[in-house]
Amino acid sequence: MLEREIEKRLNEWKANPDKKCLIISGARQVGKTFIVEKFAKENYECFIEINFVEKPTAQRIFDGDLDMTTILSNISLYLPEQPRPIPNKTLIFLDEIQACPNARTALKFFAIDKRFDVIGSGSLLGLNYEEVSSYPTGYVDFLEMYPLSFKEFLHANGVDDNVFATLKRCFDNKGPVNDATNSKLLDYFRQYIVVGGMPNVVNAFIKNHDFNEVLKLQRYILIDYKNDIAKYATSSEKVKAKACFESIPGQLAKENKKFIYKSFDKNGRSQKYSGSINWLIDAGIVNICNNVRALDLPLIAYKEENNFKLYMADTGLLVSMLDDGTNVQIMEGNLGIYKGAVFENIIAQILHTNGHRLYFYNRNNSLEIDFLLSEKGKLIPIEVKANNNKAKSLTTILKENPDIQGIKLIAGNVGTIRNMLTLPLYMAMFL
Repeated sequence: MLEREIEKRLNEWKANPDKKCLIISGARQVGKTFIVEKFAKENYECFIEINFVEKPTAQRIFDGDLDMTTILSNISLYLPEQPRPIPNKTLIFLDEIQACPNARTALKFFAIDKRFDVIGSGSLLGLNYEEVSSYPTGYVDFLEMYPLSFKEFLHANGVDDNVFATLKRCFDNKGPVNDATNSKLLDYFRQYIVVGGMPNVVNAFIKNHDFNEVLKLQRYILIDYKNDIAKYATSSEKVKAKACFESIPGQLAKENKKFIYKSFDKNGRSQKYSGSINWLIDAGIVNICNNVRALDLPLIAYKEENNFKLYMADTGLLVSMLDDGTNVQIMEGNLGIYKGAVFENIIAQILHTNGHRLYFYNRNNSLEIDFLLSEKGKLIPIEVKANNNKAKSLTTILKENPDIQGIKLIAGNVGTIRNMLTLPLYMAMFL
C-alpha cells in the first residue's frame, strides 16, 4: 500500500478543534478518493460516502433547504444504505463535489453545525465555481493533492527514511553522496520519470516492473483527460483545449520551449486560447511556468502573462505521449530532442509539488534560465541538465551577478564551483 504524505496533513486537520470543512482538489486519478477512504477507516467510527458522479440522484439531498435537519433527513431518504451519522464520530465524504454545486454551498452549514467532519473532493473543482449559489468562503480549508512525489515513489520501492536523512545531510552540507548510493538514486529517478506518480500506475510498476503495463495504464489516463475535456469544457473551449493539450510534447521539444499558439493554429493568439489554457491548469492537467522580464525580486512583479511554458503535471504521462520506445531511451540516458523537455518537466513537477510558483528567464532568445526560485529574499537561478553538460546561460548570469548563487541539476554528484552549486537531479526534492 502506498504511503502518501498528505495523510499527515489530514491527521493535523482532524486534530484541530476549530476545524472547517476540507476540500481536497487535484487532477483525476492522483488518489484523492482512496486516501480519504483509508483515512476514514483508520480514524472514524462512522463513514458516509456520497459520490455525485456515480450516483447523480444523490444531488437531490441538497435541493431545497440546506439546514442540517433537512440534509440529514435527505441522506437517509436517498441513500438508505448509508449508516446513520454519529455526532463527533463521523466523517461525511462528498466525492466529485464539483458535480453538485449546492453541496459546496452546504459546506458552510456543516462547518457551523460542527457535529460531523466533512471532506469534499473533486478533480475539476476550479471549473464550475460560477454555478455555486453562495460559495462557503471562510468555512472551508483546502488541500491540493499531487501525483506521488519522488520521496513517495522511493518509499514505494522500499527505500527507508535513513536514506533520506543521509541525502538531506549531503544537501545541507553541500557534500557528495556515496557513489554507489548516488548511482542507485539516479536509476530510481529515471524510473520515476518514466513511471510518473499516478498511484495506479506506480502500484502496477511496483508489483511486476512491467513498463509495457505502465504505458498502457498511462494512455488510459490520457484518454480520460480527453474525455473530461469533451464532457466538461464549455462548447467554445472543447476543440481548443484539446488542441492545446495535444500540442504540449511538440511545444516542449522546441529549443525555445515557449508555448506558441501558431505552432498548431496559424491564426492562434492569446485572446483566442487563454480560456483553454486556464481550463487545463484548473483541471490540474498542466503546470504553467511564466517568463519574467528581469532577474529581480519579487518575481511575480516581473511576470509576463503571455510568455510561458506548459509542462504536464505528471511527467510519466508526458513520456507516454511520446513515441513508443521513449521509456527505453530515458532509462538508457539517450533521448534526442526530447531530452531537455522531459528533464525540465520532471523538475517543474517537483518544484510545483513543493509549493513553488514556476518562473523562467529568457533574454532575447539567446540566454535562458530554466527556473527561478526565491528563498529568504535571495534569487536562485536553476539550470537543468539531463547529463552534466555545460550550463552556459547559468554561467553567464552568475558572472554578471557574483552575489547570486545558482544551482545546476545534473546526472552527477554534489559539488561547488565558485557561486554555482551542482546537485544530483533527484535533490530537487529538497528545494
